[in-house]
Amino acid sequence: MADELTRPTFSELVRVFARIGCLSFGGPAGQIALMHRTLVDDLRWVEEQEYLHALNFCHLLPGPEAQQLATYIGWKLHGLRGGLVAGLLFVIPGALVILGLSALYIAAANVSWFIAIFAGVKAAVLAIIVQAVLRIGGRALQTLFKKGLAVLSFVALFLLDAPFPAVIFGAAVIGFAVAAYRPALMAIKVSDGAVLPPRPSLWPTLRSIAVWLLIWATPMALVLATLGDQHVLWKIGVFFSQLAIVTFGGAYAVLAYMAQQAVEGFGWLSTGEMADGLGLAETTPGPLIMVTQFVGYIAAFRDPAPFTPITAALLGAGLTTWVTFAPCFLWIFAFAPWIERLRHARRLQGALAAITAAVVGVIANLGLWFAIHVLFTRTSTSGWPDFLSFDGRTALIAALAAVLLFPLKRSIFEVLAASALAGLLRHSFWL
Repeated sequence: MADELTRPTFSELVRVFARIGCLSFGGPAGQIALMHRTLVDDLRWVEEQEYLHALNFCHLLPGPEAQQLATYIGWKLHGLRGGLVAGLLFVIPGALVILGLSALYIAAANVSWFIAIFAGVKAAVLAIIVQAVLRIGGRALQTLFKKGLAVLSFVALFLLDAPFPAVIFGAAVIGFAVAAYRPALMAIKVSDGAVLPPRPSLWPTLRSIAVWLLIWATPMALVLATLGDQHVLWKIGVFFSQLAIVTFGGAYAVLAYMAQQAVEGFGWLSTGEMADGLGLAETTPGPLIMVTQFVGYIAAFRDPAPFTPITAALLGAGLTTWVTFAPCFLWIFAFAPWIERLRHARRLQGALAAITAAVVGVIANLGLWFAIHVLFTRTSTSGWPDFLSFDGRTALIAALAAVLLFPLKRSIFEVLAASALAGLLRHSFWL
C-alpha cells in the first residue's frame, strides 16, 4: 500500500539526518516543517499523528524542541544509536559554522566595515524578535487568562527585575493549580473517558537519567579538578547548565535572561555583541540556542589564562555546547517511553501551557531590552534610555527589516543580508 510506513536502514537514517542538519535554517518553525516534509510526506518513515504527538511531547521539555524531535524520531527508528545520530547531526553542522563565525567575529572586531555590517544586523534582530512575539503569542495566548500571564511575566521582568527562573517557576505553579479546577482557562481539553496506556518500566528511565547526568557532569568535574571554581570555564559550564534546565518555550524564552546575565552579571560581552551573536545564530543551520556557543567562545577568549586565547575560546565553545545539549539527550532517552502517559497528564499540560504564555512576556522583555540598547547610544544606571541619544539611522534599518519581514514576507536570511548591506552603506555613504 502507498500509505504504509517504511523502515529505513541505519545508513539511510544517517544520510537523511545529515542533510536535514545542513539545511535546518529558519528557526524551530522552519526546522519542524522541514522534518515533517522529509520524514512524514516524502519518506513515510513516521506517520502524521505520531509526528504531532512527538512534537507535543518535545514542547513539554526544556531545550530546543526541533533538535529533541529529531532525537526522538531517531530513537523510534533505530533505538539509542538512532537517537544519538539524529540528535548530533542536527547540532554539529550549525555548531561548526557558528564556531567559525565566532572566530571570524573576534578577528575582525576592530575593522570598521565589519562593525558597520553588524550594526545593520543588530537592527534586523529587533524586527525578528517582534516576529517571534507575534508568532508565539498567536499560538499560545488562546484565552484571556493566558494573555494576563504574558502581561504579568513582562511586568515582573522589566519593571520589577524579577529573576527569570522565578517567573518560569511561578507560571508553572499557577498553570498546575488552574488546570486541576478550571482547565478551560488554560485551553486544555478534558477527555474523561481516556484510557491511560500501560506504565513503562521505571528502571530503564532511572538508568538513562544516571548515565546522562554522568555524561553531562564529566567535563565539569574535569574543569573543577584542574582549574578550580573561580575559572571562567567553570562559570561558563555552571551558567549554561542552569540555563539548559529552564529553557522552556524555545531559545527566545531564555535569551533575555542569558543576555542580561552575560552582559551585566558576568561582563563577558557587550549588549551589541550579544545582538551580533543572535544575528549569527539566525543565519546558521541548527537550533537558535547555538548562540550560547558564541557567548562561551568570547567569554573564554577574553579570560584565557592559563591557556592561549584561541585555546581557551575553543574550550569555552566546546564546553558550552556540551552542557547545553547533553540535557536534551537526557530528557529524550529517559522520558520518551512515557510519551503516551504524559499526553494525558492534565496538570502537567496546565503547567506547560502557563509557561508558554509567560514566555511571550519574556520575549517581549528581550525585545524591549535590545531596543533600548540598539536604538539609543546612552542609558541611565536604572536601564532607561536617554531619549536624546536616539539613533535614527539604526531605527530606519530596523524599519526596513520589519517591512521585509512582515508585508513582503522575506526569509530571515534575506532580511539579515539586506540589513547588513544597509549597515555597510550607512558606514560608507552616510556617516
